[in-house]
Amino acid sequence: MKLQFKQQQFQLDAVASVVDVFAGQGKNSGFDYHMDKGQGTGAELDMNFIGFRNAPIQLSQDTISQQVRSQQLRYGLKPSEILSIQKVDGRPSYNLTIEMETGTGKTYTYIRTLMELNKQYGWLKFIIVVPSIAIREGVLKSFEIMADHFQMEYGKKPRYFVYDSSRLGELDKFANSSDIQVMIINSQAFNATGADARRIHTEQESFRWRKPIDVIAATNPILIIDEPQSVEGKKTKERLEDFKPLFTLRYSATHKDKHDMIYRLDALDAYNKKMVKKIAVKTVEQTSTTGTQGYLYLQELVPQKSGAPKARIEFEMRTKAGDVKRVTKLVEEPFALFEESGNLPAYQDGWTLSHFDAREGENSIQIGANRKLHVGEVIGETNEDDIRRIQIRETIASHLQKEEGLYKRGIKVLSLFFIDEVAKYKCYDEQNDAYNGTYAQMFEEEYEAQVKALLADPNLHGSNFWHYLNNHQEGNPVHAGYFSVDKVKKSDKVKFVDYKSATEKRNNQSNDKDAFDLIMKDKERLLSFDEPVRFIFSHSALKEGWDNPNVFQICTLKNTGTETEKRQKIGRGMRLAVDQKGVRQDEELLGADVHNINKLTVIANESYEDFAKNLQRELKEILADRPSKVEVDLFVNKVLENEAGQKLTVTKEVAKEIEYQLIKQDYIDSKGNLTTTYLEQKDTSQFTLSENLAGYEVAVKDILESIYDANRYQIERENDLEVVFAREINPDNYNRQEFKRLWESIHHKSTYYVEFDDEELIEKSVKVINAALFVKKPSYMITEAEAREMKAEQGLDFKVNKDGKRQAELDKSSIQLRYDLLGEIASRTELKRKTVATILKQISPSKFDIFAYNPEAFIQRTSRLINEQKASQVIEHIRYNILEETFDTSVFTDNPESGKLSDKRILESQKGVYNYVKVDSDTERKFKEELDQFEEVMVYTKLPSEFKISTPLGAYNPDWAIAFRDGSVKHVYFVAETKGSMSSLQLKGAELAKIECAKAHFKALKEKGLIADDHMYDVVDSYEKLLEIVRG
Repeated sequence: MKLQFKQQQFQLDAVASVVDVFAGQGKNSGFDYHMDKGQGTGAELDMNFIGFRNAPIQLSQDTISQQVRSQQLRYGLKPSEILSIQKVDGRPSYNLTIEMETGTGKTYTYIRTLMELNKQYGWLKFIIVVPSIAIREGVLKSFEIMADHFQMEYGKKPRYFVYDSSRLGELDKFANSSDIQVMIINSQAFNATGADARRIHTEQESFRWRKPIDVIAATNPILIIDEPQSVEGKKTKERLEDFKPLFTLRYSATHKDKHDMIYRLDALDAYNKKMVKKIAVKTVEQTSTTGTQGYLYLQELVPQKSGAPKARIEFEMRTKAGDVKRVTKLVEEPFALFEESGNLPAYQDGWTLSHFDAREGENSIQIGANRKLHVGEVIGETNEDDIRRIQIRETIASHLQKEEGLYKRGIKVLSLFFIDEVAKYKCYDEQNDAYNGTYAQMFEEEYEAQVKALLADPNLHGSNFWHYLNNHQEGNPVHAGYFSVDKVKKSDKVKFVDYKSATEKRNNQSNDKDAFDLIMKDKERLLSFDEPVRFIFSHSALKEGWDNPNVFQICTLKNTGTETEKRQKIGRGMRLAVDQKGVRQDEELLGADVHNINKLTVIANESYEDFAKNLQRELKEILADRPSKVEVDLFVNKVLENEAGQKLTVTKEVAKEIEYQLIKQDYIDSKGNLTTTYLEQKDTSQFTLSENLAGYEVAVKDILESIYDANRYQIERENDLEVVFAREINPDNYNRQEFKRLWESIHHKSTYYVEFDDEELIEKSVKVINAALFVKKPSYMITEAEAREMKAEQGLDFKVNKDGKRQAELDKSSIQLRYDLLGEIASRTELKRKTVATILKQISPSKFDIFAYNPEAFIQRTSRLINEQKASQVIEHIRYNILEETFDTSVFTDNPESGKLSDKRILESQKGVYNYVKVDSDTERKFKEELDQFEEVMVYTKLPSEFKISTPLGAYNPDWAIAFRDGSVKHVYFVAETKGSMSSLQLKGAELAKIECAKAHFKALKEKGLIADDHMYDVVDSYEKLLEIVRG
């Protein structure tokens, strides 16, 4: 497997936030200098000692300060009053903070940032400081697997290596190379007290009596600190200054010190934009006992087609041999535990089970007259091992349930168990031979029992997943431990141990080479179905540096720790999953299904309410600087930008107009809280404001997305009953001839091609650039102030003079940065340089003059305007080739979709292919209800997400396929897209483009003679509109 990488806008934004701080910096491919030769033999001193260091920052401190604040305003951050600056050899060295939530590609982002800094400004020496071996190995792996991707993007690869005090010759290569050089170094290598750590600060004979730190510092490196909260202790901060950095970039999801933050993608952003997994919790909780010794665990409630649900319970039962053991059974009410247990005295009085209630919020059974037991609760005599066994059982159950659905998609499911001591996983006898600890033994017993039950399921027998499970029936090969290892003296044997030192514990190290290589160095193998390991046990202290995109279950087999620990543990499984081809399962690929597929289940030994409340409390603390209400001041002085690049600075009056429109449209209530209407419409064409604000809706929405609202970060309760829809095929409707003919008419796949007309593209591009290219001239603020008093921390305190501020425009002659104008625009638009040159020759002189005083903005916006015309031309000139390959009917049955019985979006269906239909809006709800009500409709289906039409803007999944009664309408078979608005002006550009592509696809079906109808697809906002179309 090879992991695939693609450009994601939020990562490009994070890169741009750094690059734009230095806008105006001239490009210089490294200043050469004479390196310190040190002392050595003649041959050694004849070596090349010309070094290349990063060019100094040419911009003034005031310019950098202004551009930092511009980035902060751009991303809705509080502007820094005073920048965090260190003095290095008399020059300022800046500290910039970038916050990125775990799982959003932080390492990719900072590697791309250093590549972009090299491309724009020529800087070429970088040092990545990491707090642990785990993170170091993760960073190394990232450089390895991303090398080809960056080669394609930038035409070059960085040279990278790990600092090793025994291989100091690497530092000479680092210093005298004129290519991009990246050194990765553990903080312990320069801040610890051991001999190895001291070597970097002392003259070394093997290094020609030079200090390694001096050779490094002479290159003016740019420091990138990965997880600074784990690096920057007092001693480390002091030692970091020894590197004499040009500036420092700090990347983390959980910063302690937020020096001049210029970009933030926090937990709320990542979740709302579906960049990380959704969180569900399955709880195992012991209820208070009533003095009896009776044991009962309610595992789940199972719905039936009629009557009350059944309950799967674990209880104690006397065997024929007279022993007492615990058994699990699926039972129906009433269930007399005393008789069914073999007359155990513990169940004699008041142990008849009844009132099985599967409604959300209840999920309970009644014991005797008035005691309730909820799903996930256990009552009676238990010890810690009882609870741990149940947690392990539930983790395996969630794993296998998820695995059954995702195996067909080529996604391997992994589960992670956190434990606090090795002995619970692996023990050793006097000969140091290993045997299972308590948890490993429990795991193997529970795993083998559940797999055996699944293999006996007739509905599963013979499927590909059945064969996969059949090859992995034994529990031992499917789990592995990630712990430290000690070598046994006078033996080749090794054994797991708890952390051997405080340093090792702090850094979450593992010396187990096999487990370490599999988990840290060879992620691709762990993600492959060929590797049997699917369950991993490790220390509960495991933190940064360990993660895998396909962790879907996390179980903590210990008492709950701090809330920070809770979020760190969850963070190990937040990345979006990848399939066997290494393709990320994101929203672009899956659409609305992204959180159905990407769901992380936490198996917790506390109540759902406690888990959710504690996690929300921690999130609230982390997001404390976010606004919690929509108020007028939220918009004042914000700069809104429309698609044409025109900017609107929000005054108090405009802010009041925005607030009025939000209330009028029911997007906020009278207290400034976001409403369900906003949440439902924000990503649709229905989200509109007044005519005065037309075109600025996206910019307003971006501001609204900064609001912290706990209701938008929902933690799902997995104990609540779920139903599976895709399995619940309605056989009568599925087997109707009308549906078969409908499916046969639309099931062909297709490919597209575009016939570009260069002259038309040039003409339209010139026209739109002349009409819509607007760029403000760069300016700077001149402030006159007088020193007022000296303060201990800040130094001199200044007071601005009256009339002491004035705005001045930058003269275009002072722009020193040189650009390959044709090359830059050709690269961004994927057009030939000749075509770009023709466009630029024909635009008006006043527009071309913009390049002279603001080249960056000119290139960026001109490229965007050309790309918009390209997209328009794609829609106008796209053609489809219909393939012989077709979608199989298995798309209706293979990938079950699940949801809560109480979900109001899930509706029972009379004429549908499925017994249940999930709708996404009020428009869809009403449309579905009318499909069931009107007699001319014979059968319909909500098309499964696997049914897709390829378009240049990504795959498109139409909403509905409908078959009408023969003779009742002109167009008997129809595919419909439901939208809240029929106006093309209110449909988003991407939505409209995909719809036009779908029309071209169905036109090609007609041209090939696969359908007789010339109007088989359209957009509708109601059943009435559908009837109007199909009746012709």
